[in-house]
Amino acid sequence: MSESNSISPRQRMRALLAADACVAPASVHDPISARIAEHLEFELGIFAGSVASLTVLGAPDLILLTLTEFAEQARRITRASTLPILVDADHGYGNALNVMRCVQELETAGISAMSIEDTELPQPAGAGGKPRLVSIEEGVGKMRAALAARRDPALVIAGRTSAPAITDGDDAARRLAAYEAAGVDALFVVGVTAVSDLEKIAAATTLPIILGSAGADVTRPEVLAANRVRICLRGHQPFAAATQAIYDTMRLLKEGTPGSELPGLASPALMKQLTRHDVHQAWSREYLDGQG
Repeated sequence: MSESNSISPRQRMRALLAADACVAPASVHDPISARIAEHLEFELGIFAGSVASLTVLGAPDLILLTLTEFAEQARRITRASTLPILVDADHGYGNALNVMRCVQELETAGISAMSIEDTELPQPAGAGGKPRLVSIEEGVGKMRAALAARRDPALVIAGRTSAPAITDGDDAARRLAAYEAAGVDALFVVGVTAVSDLEKIAAATTLPIILGSAGADVTRPEVLAANRVRICLRGHQPFAAATQAIYDTMRLLKEGTPGSELPGLASPALMKQLTRHDVHQAWSREYLDGQG
């Protein structure tokens, strides 16, 4: 067993947050994508609510997915690999009490870290498609509830806000400072386009920062290093790439292209590696054929 695999995924997640380096997680959506990320030696995987909605429902990110559906898919992912998985739990699927249930279900599903955000979700009638934030007080209540529901102290709870894109950087700093005071383990901020906003947030807080959907200037390595950013998301392109590959392959088959002439197929060797073919063969010999 390698040294990394001898340490639990949750311990490895905490080690990433405690380190000085900034890592980019692999966007995963199912067992095979998680195993691919692990095979390529990514340190971390992220399972986003938007990708979950696409994977499970084939629907856009409109908070149509239920907690049960999300947790079930997360469980399939964590069962298939030892990669630490950070999940985007949106607003916790309701109020503070719903957040408690959300933490319980996702912790049981084996995830290593989760974020709870302060966006008002699902969007109410009359919002006109413009996202709104709950009050800081309600956000703090959700963070406190999430921490109270956690059983394993190694599970990372991150307080998340999209305030830079909805209100401003000052509001984001206030919100994240309040969530830090409530006891969360990390801070997740989305929509930072100005370096000055990231600097305000870093100055108002002390916890490790997770950054999503940030501007190009913000994601420069020196800026990330100077502002305690330990995880920087790079989007969810793998799902879009997989969708295009399936579309193109089906189109070619429909047009009559022989299977032997299809481009871009995984080799039999790679498929065997990702599906743990040799392990299953060994189990078959041991338990079905009596050759153990």
